[in-house]
Amino acid sequence: MKAFTAGRLLNGLGTTRPPTAPGPVIGLLEHPWVRFTLRRLGRLVVSVWVLVTASFLMIHLIPGDPVRAALGLTASQQVVDQRREQLGLNDSLLIQYVRFLRDLAGGDLGVSVTSGLPVTQTIGDRLPATISLAVASFLLAVLLSVPLGAAMAVLTRGGRRHRTELTFTSAGVLIATIPEFLLAVGLVWVFGVRLGWFPVAGQGGLDSYVLPVVALTAGPAAVLARIVRVEMLSVLHTDYIRTARAKRLPPRRIHLRHALPNAMTAGLTIGGLLLSGLVAGTVLVENVFSWPGLGSTIVRSILTKDYPVVQGVVLVYGTGVLLVNIAVDAVLALLDPRSAIRES
Repeated sequence: MKAFTAGRLLNGLGTTRPPTAPGPVIGLLEHPWVRFTLRRLGRLVVSVWVLVTASFLMIHLIPGDPVRAALGLTASQQVVDQRREQLGLNDSLLIQYVRFLRDLAGGDLGVSVTSGLPVTQTIGDRLPATISLAVASFLLAVLLSVPLGAAMAVLTRGGRRHRTELTFTSAGVLIATIPEFLLAVGLVWVFGVRLGWFPVAGQGGLDSYVLPVVALTAGPAAVLARIVRVEMLSVLHTDYIRTARAKRLPPRRIHLRHALPNAMTAGLTIGGLLLSGLVAGTVLVENVFSWPGLGSTIVRSILTKDYPVVQGVVLVYGTGVLLVNIAVDAVLALLDPRSAIRES
């Protein structure tokens, strides 16, 4: 009887049964890439919700009546009340927030207070000019900084050419500290007004891109070139690079195929931040060059108190920065899968 009871207890406790394998769903969730993707998507959703909520509260936290500020002091109270009713500003804050989320989900960003046009139409007309300016500036910054930083690392490796290193570092620090709008004003005065080489206002041919692109590119390119040089120097002192040199591999192959790809991890991280900064930097540069983009639109909307347009442009800028950060994280995870595994 005791043996029978002990056997039943052993079978009941499962001590003699083999462990069961996890189900397909649990096994999929345990995969590092799946956990990395879910974590990033979760952060994106939370960040977008915070951005949307902050942009909604922006109008209500500003002192005074935005409709009165937009229409001016000469507008009658009846016109102001009708406009507030049209915009739904007389409803409670909760109702306005729910309606804002519903309209936003349907792609409706509201109506401009000053022009009466849909905000989506205004943004759609201005967004291509800003994207073209930011993308051209980012590509030029990468094309200039990566070869320059890698070349300076090769030239100054092991403490060689100290004067060249000092000149490169000093020039990079000086260029990076100049504000973009101040550099833009200087470029306009020298190359636009004094020499007359390039147009100073508006978006036209390729020559109209030169000055604003240079104003946006100079600082980020200087920062990225210094970072690439530091990372390249670190890689050039690793054991596998010494092994490649011992095998008498050509220097070009060592630097381009073995050293540079491994030095670009930190460069890509900073590059993503620079792209986000370029998007934000277009606000001031566009106003200097009268560029018909979102930067000049948001400044004009702030001056005219057109808060629905400001709200929509802030959402576009913020969402663009978040998407750039997600893209950079994905590229870094593909280049260095160990980072995704460590995080998950």
